[in-house]
Amino acid sequence: MMSKIPLVDLKAQYMAIRPEIEAAIQRVIESTAFINGPDVAAFEQEFAQFCGAAYAVGVASGTAALQLALQACGVGAGDEVITTAHTFCATAEAIVHAGARPVFVDIDPCSYTLAPEAVARAITPRTKAIVPVHLYGMPADMDAINAIAQQHGLFVIEDAAQAHGALYKGRPVGTLGHVACFSFYPGKNLGAYGDAGAVTTNDPAIARRVLALRDHGRAIGPDGKRSKYEHDQVGYGERLDTLQAAILRVKLRYLPEWTARRQMIAQRYLELLAGAPIGLPFTPPDRQSVWHLFVVRVRRRADIQAHLAAQGIETGIHYPIPLHLQKGFAYLGYRAGDLPHTEAAAQEVLSLPIYAELSEAQQVCVVHALREAGSCL
Repeated sequence: MMSKIPLVDLKAQYMAIRPEIEAAIQRVIESTAFINGPDVAAFEQEFAQFCGAAYAVGVASGTAALQLALQACGVGAGDEVITTAHTFCATAEAIVHAGARPVFVDIDPCSYTLAPEAVARAITPRTKAIVPVHLYGMPADMDAINAIAQQHGLFVIEDAAQAHGALYKGRPVGTLGHVACFSFYPGKNLGAYGDAGAVTTNDPAIARRVLALRDHGRAIGPDGKRSKYEHDQVGYGERLDTLQAAILRVKLRYLPEWTARRQMIAQRYLELLAGAPIGLPFTPPDRQSVWHLFVVRVRRRADIQAHLAAQGIETGIHYPIPLHLQKGFAYLGYRAGDLPHTEAAAQEVLSLPIYAELSEAQQVCVVHALREAGSCL
C-alpha cells in the first residue's frame, strides 16, 4: 500500500530547496536586520515585477493586507463592501475591522467567484468597494466587475490570497483592480514559514498609505525614509519581517516552475476523472488558474471523504460553512437560502491533494480511491 498522501506536502517542497532556504535564513540572522531589512525592499521589488505592478508593500499577513488596503482606499464606518460568502473568513473579517459592513452576494456556480450580476443588484448609496476573491487559484470575472465599479465610482480590491500568478485575459492578478491583497500563509502557492502578506497597486497614493499604516502610521519624508518618532496617523504593527521576506525571495524564483507543475497535475486529474460521477472544476477560456486547490463536487461527501481517509488520502473542504451563515456574522441578518449557489457549493465541494511535488503514482492512487468511493456509495 502506498504511504499516506497529504493534502499539501510542505516538507517535500522544503527538502527540494533546503540549501537555499537555510542560506537565506542564515544571512538575515548574521545581519541582525530583522525589521525592515534589505530583503524586505528587495522582495517587494521582485514581487511587484512578478505581478506586473508598480508597487508591492510587504505586510504581516494576508488579513493585514486586506484591512490596510481597505483603509488605504478610505473604507470606514458607514460604508458597505460587497464580497462573497464562499471564502475564508479573513475576507469579511477585514471589512469589519475597517469599520464597514460586509454585503454578501452569490457566486457563479461554475467558477465559484463573484457573480457580476449579483454584485450589480447589491449596490446601494453606501457601497464603497467590491472585493472579488480569486478563489482556488481562479480569477474572478474582473472586466465585468470593474465595469460595475466604474459606473458607480467604487474601489475594486482583489483578494488574491490563493492566486499568485493567475491570469485573466492574459493579465496577472494583482493589477486588475485599484489594489490587490496576497497571503503568503505557508500552504499558499507562494508560502512563507509563518504569516506574511503583500499589497500590490499601481496607485502611488495607495502604496504610500499602506506603507504608513503597516508601520505605526510613521511619517514618510520626501526622500522615502520614515521618521521613527513622527506619526501622521494611527497605524498598526503589520510589517513583513525580514526572515519571511528572505524565504519568500528564494521561493518566488521557483514559483513559475511550481505553477506549471500544478497546471500539469490539474490537467491530469481532469483526464483521469473524465466520466466519473462527480463535478469537475471548470476554467473559463479567458482565465488561467494556478490551481491552489483542485476542487470537485460530490454527493455524500462525508462518506467519500471517510473512504479516501481509510486509504491514507487526505482531503479538505473549502469551505463547509458560508460566511453569511457563520455565527460571527449573524448580526448581518442573512438566512439559509439567501445565497443558493454558495450554499450548494458548501455542501458538496471536496479538495483533492495538489502540490508541485505530487507524483503521478500518488495521483493515480487518489483517482482510483475516488472512483472506487463513487461506485460503492
